[in-house]
Amino acid sequence: MGKVELRYQIAKEMYAEMGVDTDAILQKLAAIPISVHCWQIDDLQGFEFPDAEMSGGIAAFGDAPGKPRNREEFMVQLNRALDLIPGHTKLALHAIYLDKHGKNIARNEIGPSEFVEWVDFAKERGIGLDFNPTYFSHPDFDSSSTLTNSDEGIRRFWIEHGIACRRIGDYFGRELGEICITNHWIGDGNKDITVDKLRPRLILKDSLDQIFAEKLEHNLDSCESKVFGLGSESYVPGSHEFYTEYAAHTGKCIVCMDAGHFHPTEMIGPKFTSYLAFGDEIMLHVSRPVRWDSDHVVILDDPTREIMEEIATYDAYDKVHIGTDYFDASINRIAAMAIGARSARKALLLAMLRPIETLKQLEYEGNTTKRLALIEEMKTMPAGLVWDYFCEREGVPGREWIRDLATR
Repeated sequence: MGKVELRYQIAKEMYAEMGVDTDAILQKLAAIPISVHCWQIDDLQGFEFPDAEMSGGIAAFGDAPGKPRNREEFMVQLNRALDLIPGHTKLALHAIYLDKHGKNIARNEIGPSEFVEWVDFAKERGIGLDFNPTYFSHPDFDSSSTLTNSDEGIRRFWIEHGIACRRIGDYFGRELGEICITNHWIGDGNKDITVDKLRPRLILKDSLDQIFAEKLEHNLDSCESKVFGLGSESYVPGSHEFYTEYAAHTGKCIVCMDAGHFHPTEMIGPKFTSYLAFGDEIMLHVSRPVRWDSDHVVILDDPTREIMEEIATYDAYDKVHIGTDYFDASINRIAAMAIGARSARKALLLAMLRPIETLKQLEYEGNTTKRLALIEEMKTMPAGLVWDYFCEREGVPGREWIRDLATR
């Protein structure tokens, strides 16, 4: 028995005394998918227009060395990051990570043939794929207003892009045997005072109706809200309330909540049960907003732990879909992707290691004193030893992976 397993056995006994079965938890933890975002590797540059600058409220801060210069370097770095992430992983792609195969293909004309290599990659690695239309950063179309654009030609282009992306998502799900979540986010909005706030939302509703008209068996759509953004500080038509109402009334999508897309003091974890009470599914983008939607690398902080605790408390792993979303160019990009994904799963492990049923029962009995005492005692339990064993079981490095990290 190696050191890691020996230490795990000690931790296992300690958790058993608290009524927690660590073996069962690790088996479950390994199977829960966490969708990691490909765009951390190259600051959301993509392969469509390799030299284009981001637009539509998109910005990556920092200029750390090591950004991939081409597709080949991107794939090498992506593989290195995935090698450090334990548990069942999905990879979230943006539409701009296509392979045109030397053809001149417009964004509203893309299809499965531009993503065949990604399916082959996913099969080889044993991962799933999620997808995102790229409703921004296009040189020929207005990215400040897409699905709410009053110009029917521009709006039609983006509607067709959304339709095309859903079909690609369905292709992913069909080929890989795992539902693809296609997440729709637009940066539409106004920088200053907006008088008519209803008209853009009615246009957006019509756009979504057209995009979601086709029923697809292997694709699940989500719509991601935002409270404000760069260039849309005063008004955002795709708000949390709008998408919640749209999802509830049409049943054509689920809501995506990004941890950085709400008021800086607003946590998303407590919102989940409002959806779970009605049997609704939710998509998450776990991020770390320091002051606003600044997309810092996910860490094992209190907001992330609270998110995972809400999921674990209700055994809602089939209802709440976990994904990460950030891009930090100020540090090593491979490490940033690995740190964020590992931290998200660590937070999930900590949430699962709580004696949840005991805590619930104490709450039902009104024994709030013992409930608080037990919550506090669990904070010093040896979860790190369980994590180390989990990584070893999954064939990825434990804490020793940091030895070879670059200085930046």
